[in-house]
Amino acid sequence: MNSYLLTEMTYPEVEKALKTVKLAIIPIGAHEQHGPHMLESCDSVLAEKMAIKLAERLYPDVIVTPTVNMGVSHHHLNFAGTISLRPSTLISIIKDMIESLKTHGISNYLLLNAHGGNQSTLSVASLELSHELNVKIYYAKTTASAKNAISTYVKSPLFGHSCEREVSEALYLAPYLVKLDRLQKGDIQPGIWRELRPNKAVQGPYQYEEMTVNGCIGDATQASEEIGREIVEEALNNVEKTIKEILELTTIEV
Repeated sequence: MNSYLLTEMTYPEVEKALKTVKLAIIPIGAHEQHGPHMLESCDSVLAEKMAIKLAERLYPDVIVTPTVNMGVSHHHLNFAGTISLRPSTLISIIKDMIESLKTHGISNYLLLNAHGGNQSTLSVASLELSHELNVKIYYAKTTASAKNAISTYVKSPLFGHSCEREVSEALYLAPYLVKLDRLQKGDIQPGIWRELRPNKAVQGPYQYEEMTVNGCIGDATQASEEIGREIVEEALNNVEKTIKEILELTTIEV
């Protein structure tokens, strides 16, 4: 065994693992449309695959929990098949998971998220639940820290959903998520949504079909497994380094 995955362990195996485990990774995704060329389970699968790779790097100090495979996806609901949780529901699920795991002696948690729509909710969860449950809860977007690879390989001015970045990650981590014969560029529309995007002066809600007719942005036709490898491995390097530093400092504090 080169990683601890709760879904693949018996309770005696977990008991043994808990002698060294210092942190639980909770993969968090979504179930939502990803245009004509990606499966709706995409975000949850990518979160889980990234968590497993991270657990292999951090063995035997971390354990991976079951994946939270739905998220805050209200902005995608007008595309068939999307299932959305309320932010309060997602926080309640995370709370119940952490309360359970705390009884087994785990006091550090990483919410490893693959869906941008979850980020603001996870920020609140990290702040509120850390205090309420007396644990340390950190959160990370799976590949957001791979800034060098993303700036090198992703050329679309608008990207982040079923685009060359996300499709490349899938081709590296879980190629079955991608329908290669259906790859499309995002069919982008004019609208007020342009003034509500991250890094604008004002942010606010809009539905995804206001932005893109086919449900994707960027240019998925430019994706490749090689690009995915560069992005994923850079992100893993950065998250691994930070978690090691956190665990070392936590151990010193104790």
